[in-house]
Amino acid sequence: MSKIILAAFLPGLLVVFFSRVTYNRYIGLALTVALIAASVSKGYTDSILLIVIDAASLTVGFWYSGRMKGKGQKSE
Repeated sequence: MSKIILAAFLPGLLVVFFSRVTYNRYIGLALTVALIAASVSKGYTDSILLIVIDAASLTVGFWYSGRMKGKGQKSE
């Protein structure tokens, strides 16, 4: 159960974090995908359901980081 909860929130938060640090949401997405790929190759992600939840969370995080970038540009 804890793996599902972490898979639902952690990848999206990582995309937003890396996007804010690098100022580029594509690099933030690439770094997060690399971390998830390493997790899968090490065997921490052991089911297709977790991979699907990770992908959904990545998508939401990527969307939100783009939305945050758009809001920052409008206010300047």
